[in-house]
Amino acid sequence: MIIEQKLAQEGIVLATPETPKFSYVSIKQYGDLLYTSGHDCQKNGELIYTGTLGQELSVEQGQDAAKQCISNIFSSLKTYLGDLDRIDECIKLLGFVQSTNEFKYQPQVMNGASDFLIKILGEKGKHCRSAIGTNTLPFDTPVEIELILKIKPE
Repeated sequence: MIIEQKLAQEGIVLATPETPKFSYVSIKQYGDLLYTSGHDCQKNGELIYTGTLGQELSVEQGQDAAKQCISNIFSSLKTYLGDLDRIDECIKLLGFVQSTNEFKYQPQVMNGASDFLIKILGEKGKHCRSAIGTNTLPFDTPVEIELILKIKPE
């Protein structure tokens, strides 16, 4: 319950994730590794931001969107694991930022996600990372993130 307590202290309420509408699963386990599908910045069924970094959206809004993506991943993990304290550590973060050709601050946007993971998981939240700019993401979401995590045995 420690991870959930830290999330609650940050004002994060874990939602029950929707079943994927397309041909994939939200989480796939291989041994003690969990691979998450890409999560966007929805809250209460709607994207908190839409648009493109460097055009309609600021770095700070992108960071907020990235943090919401991680909150949504924690919701999926809670549903899958039952207990978030089974998370041993975060291995890798892959982040996509819908951005203009001129926008070069994808790493700063992804810091919104990375800093939040470290705040919640401590040292075990430190991870390898890629921050990739792209011209479009599904449904006009500005940020999409996937994680690879190691879990503790049951």
